[in-house]
Amino acid sequence: MIPYPNIDPVAVSIGPLAIHWYGLMYLIGFVSAYYLGVYRAKRSQGIWTPEQVSDMIFYGAIGVILGGRIGYILFYQFPSFVDNPLVLVRIWEGGMSFHGGLLGVIVAMWWFARKTKKHLVDITDFGAPFVPIGLGLGRLGNFIGGELWGKPTDVSWAMIFPGDPLQLARHPSQLYQFALEGVALFLILWFFSSKPKPRYCVSGLFLLCYGLFRILVEFVREPDPQIGYLAFGWLTQGQLLSVPMVLLGAGLIWVGFKRNTFPQK
Repeated sequence: MIPYPNIDPVAVSIGPLAIHWYGLMYLIGFVSAYYLGVYRAKRSQGIWTPEQVSDMIFYGAIGVILGGRIGYILFYQFPSFVDNPLVLVRIWEGGMSFHGGLLGVIVAMWWFARKTKKHLVDITDFGAPFVPIGLGLGRLGNFIGGELWGKPTDVSWAMIFPGDPLQLARHPSQLYQFALEGVALFLILWFFSSKPKPRYCVSGLFLLCYGLFRILVEFVREPDPQIGYLAFGWLTQGQLLSVPMVLLGAGLIWVGFKRNTFPQK
């Protein structure tokens, strides 16, 4: 067993103001996405400009925050929302959903597409390779915060998380997600998109790989206590929400290579 590093979840504290590592990870993710987007824009032969990248990141940030919060409440806290709709605005209690954030970003990118007269999928194809940075950093934030831990295990790298009331040795599933949804997914998408690919293919690969990675990690991640397992003694909410991503991603890749169309200015 490896000792949990027990890092203070508060990165910076100035008087009553406390900046948590989790929130800081979001900020680093957006800034990193901006600079990588500018790097790619300068090599896009005029299809993208740095100014458009800046606007895209802004719209995306709004979509992530609003969609992530709304999705968490609807997907994981719906009974509480029915009892008291104001739980939606209690952001200080925490709670963000990737799948809700994804839907929020899609809506934000649709709005951005209307503004810039770009094809929606050209925007998602361009932006998809940058998303894993924020995903991976977010999982590091979860690890530092000692939350969303894995199932009990006897593997040699198991950890005991301070917030676990049972104090059991568990899978550090946040680090698994950091490695898969962050590092591996970034490398896959970055190199796949390094040369022009048909429209839909990059977005499809993102959905396919993330869905598969999330389904895989959910087998060793502790399910949300208020939901538990949905069926078969192992199916979780995260897996159920990821199945459509896998199917849609595979479909988009097939459509992309079949149509073989490319983005235009």
